Amino acid sequence: RSASHKKETTNMRVRTLFGLTLAAGRRATSFVYPLTRAAHVSSSGLDMIRNRGLETREEGATPLPGGMTLYVKPAADGKSVGDCPFAHFVRIVLAEKGLEYDLVPSTQEAKPQWLVDDYGGKMPALRHRKECYVDSEVIAQYLDFFFKEPELSVSEGTDDAEAAIDGFFPAMAKFIKHSPNGDEEDKEKQAALEEKLSVLEAHLGKVGRTGPYLVGNGEAFTLLDASMAPKLYALDVCLKEIKGNPVDFDGKYPALRKYMDEVFERPSVKSTSEYGPETVTWGWSSYH
Repeated sequence: RSASHKKETTNMRVRTLFGLTLAAGRRATSFVYPLTRAAHVSSSGLDMIRNRGLETREEGATPLPGGMTLYVKPAADGKSVGDCPFAHFVRIVLAEKGLEYDLVPSTQEAKPQWLVDDYGGKMPALRHRKECYVDSEVIAQYLDFFFKEPELSVSEGTDDAEAAIDGFFPAMAKFIKHSPNGDEEDKEKQAALEEKLSVLEAHLGKVGRTGPYLVGNGEAFTLLDASMAPKLYALDVCLKEIKGNPVDFDGKYPALRKYMDEVFERPSVKSTSEYGPETVTWGWSSYH
């Protein structure tokens, strides 16, 4: 299929996802309840939510910047930003696009009642004026569809990159969460993680790549990089602080190490990593 056909297919999917019918000039002529809730909310429930001012958009312009609030996991003090890689992903996308927003770390007790009642208290949650989305991938796609500069989605060349990162985070989480370190099960989980790291290493080390990033020739920073950066940051910290530094990145995964160093220094990533290694260690140590 042509790139233009794939791009239009993607646009149709995103329009459907957000319940939007777009006309000339990219105006939103209708808005329905977000997909994350629509499948299991009754019409009476919809009426109640609409009446509470959380939902209905009348005919008008495409969503504009401003009026954004992001609710995220807090750190140990209940007030600072926590270590959630999915919230960090969203913040990287917001930073890349230069979008202003209020950041609200929320304990279970401090969550707004509407977030608990209507979205199960899930976070990260992006409230954009009267709409709210609670899945990091959905939030990222929403932001990238309506706020194009810079565009972080690509219409082709993603298959290899997606295959390279497939299964990485589950393997990482299983290994980091396991205790005690060094037993037979721990070694098996480490081997499973290193299998995924080897796939990433092979992808990033391909001959002919001209840039440092995941997709295509590596020249463009995309949503895949924005999603992977916080997970690799957590891995980097946890291997040192929790697992006893068992993985030789420099020796076995030099291309991946170079990629990590590159994305960690990217302004959108660095400026949103203020929670730091101490908070990452606190968050993941809770499983031990």
